[in-house]
Amino acid sequence: MTYDADMADRLREILAVEPDVREKAMFGGLAFMVAGHMAVSASGRGGLLLRVDPAETDALITDPRASRFVMRGREMDGWLHVDIEADPTDEELRRWVRLGVAHVRSLPPK
Repeated sequence: MTYDADMADRLREILAVEPDVREKAMFGGLAFMVAGHMAVSASGRGGLLLRVDPAETDALITDPRASRFVMRGREMDGWLHVDIEADPTDEELRRWVRLGVAHVRSLPPK
């Protein structure tokens, strides 16, 4: 499965106001890098791949659409897969993007 190009366009539009954003193919999707860190991605599995504060992972996965991202069979704190519906509202999508951007802005730039 390839990433959803419409979702990538929506992410691109939301992130247009952010400084230091680059796009990069990663994990079968299209990642949006903020200050050198992956903040959010139109996932190749559908939905979003999102980087968040690891300490907030348990609270965020109470949303039934969110789960820990699994890499090589291992669940990873600080990385979420969000099974967002095919056409989420702008507000809903912005909420997830804000979480990813806020976390990576707290990290030292690469």
